Amino acid sequence: MLKNPDPSLINADLAPTAPEGRTWKVHHMASLWIGMVVCVPTYMLAGGLIGLGMNWWQAVLTVMLGNLIVLIPMVLNGHAGTKYGVPFPVLSRASFGIAGAHVPSVLRGLVACGWFGVQTWVGGSAIYHLLGFVSSDLIGGADIGWLGINAVELICYLAFWVLQVAVLWKGIDSIKILETFAAPFLVIMGLVLLAWAYRNADGFGAMLSTPSAFDEGGPKEGQFWSVFFPSLTGMVGFWATLSLNIPDFTRYAKTQRDQVLGQAIGLPLFMGLFAFISVAVTSATVVIFDRPVSDPTELVGMMDGGFAVILSLAALAIATLSTNLAANVVSPANAIINLAPSRITFRRAAMVTTIIGISIFPWKIIEDPDAYIFTWLVGYSALLGPIGGIVIADYFVVRRTQLDLDSLYRRDGAYAYMRGVNPVAIVALLIGIAPNIPGFLGTVREDYAPAEIWSTLFDFAWFIGFGLSAATYVIGMRLTSRGEPSP
Repeated sequence: MLKNPDPSLINADLAPTAPEGRTWKVHHMASLWIGMVVCVPTYMLAGGLIGLGMNWWQAVLTVMLGNLIVLIPMVLNGHAGTKYGVPFPVLSRASFGIAGAHVPSVLRGLVACGWFGVQTWVGGSAIYHLLGFVSSDLIGGADIGWLGINAVELICYLAFWVLQVAVLWKGIDSIKILETFAAPFLVIMGLVLLAWAYRNADGFGAMLSTPSAFDEGGPKEGQFWSVFFPSLTGMVGFWATLSLNIPDFTRYAKTQRDQVLGQAIGLPLFMGLFAFISVAVTSATVVIFDRPVSDPTELVGMMDGGFAVILSLAALAIATLSTNLAANVVSPANAIINLAPSRITFRRAAMVTTIIGISIFPWKIIEDPDAYIFTWLVGYSALLGPIGGIVIADYFVVRRTQLDLDSLYRRDGAYAYMRGVNPVAIVALLIGIAPNIPGFLGTVREDYAPAEIWSTLFDFAWFIGFGLSAATYVIGMRLTSRGEPSP
């Protein structure tokens, strides 16, 4: 029971999860991850690496290695959620301050809003291709000039948004139920898709024998490492989002074992499996259709057999729905709640999140592998890496996992700092972001070419930001005598 919490800092969504509410076991955590992993953007990750020149095993290993790396901060950040039952915006109050916590939670939330738009576009595409299967007269038409998509695509996009809003209106428990039932179905459908590709392409011989473009005599001979390292950073960046706000889910875990083992089973293992399915099926489409088809929504529309097409499109919709609601709504919703807990509920915050998410142009983000991996994924990893470094360093190094739970909900407690903001955390955040700015600008502006050193640093954006900010924060807290563990 909290002692005298400030009403402006707490509501039912931000309060510590009571012991009776911590019911998630290993299979719930694993199902959560399986439901989030099996989606179109993760399918396109490995296919994007193939497009950059890797062979099948290089692409799969790059994806798996990136996810093994990001599993570490995922489990570390998850520890506080399980131990204290608090969501990410509340946990970040310990390091950034009661008011300063708005900075990391809003930045994380904005990235999630972007991803919500991307996933909504993918779900809308599944509906669009289903209409095309029913009748080609139902789709097509001229693009709306300022949007770059046609009217039917826009209607399908908005229709999938309405479906998600309907689920969210029932509250966060609906996400747990959806993930638990969706996970086994999605794994089975992935294996069915793999079997379909194997049968129709007469095996995977072409995929297994295709050399890397970086091999001797290849078109990109000797350039492997220049592609591998930024790609690895992109793989880490893909789930760097959840590595921050994973306490939003581990707060419901029954024990630390449940959150650690569940995540270890659900994330790297099934990301590797899905990456292999992606590579194998994309390679098989070259044999079947004489060209690579890396977008599964497009692929399903090209299949023969009415029932198979409908079932596959349903699987795509469920995969997108389960990923989007868990990965891209909970975090920004909690960030919005944290702005005014006494006036904003999860339902209201979720509605705001969905409106922001569909207001971007997500089809522009994923239409090009270079933009998807090097600009979008690596770009926001430069922002989120420093935040993760600060929060983890504060919890494990500075506070040694000991938090003053009451002070997390009081403006005059241990985390008041200077008017509610910890200047050490803000400085550490800026120092972690700064080295990656020139390299990022070089990827988005054609008229700007940074020095080679900045481009090289940007290839390691998440790692550099995480390490620099963590080290700066620990040193700063000790120099300012704020480095004692909380009581």
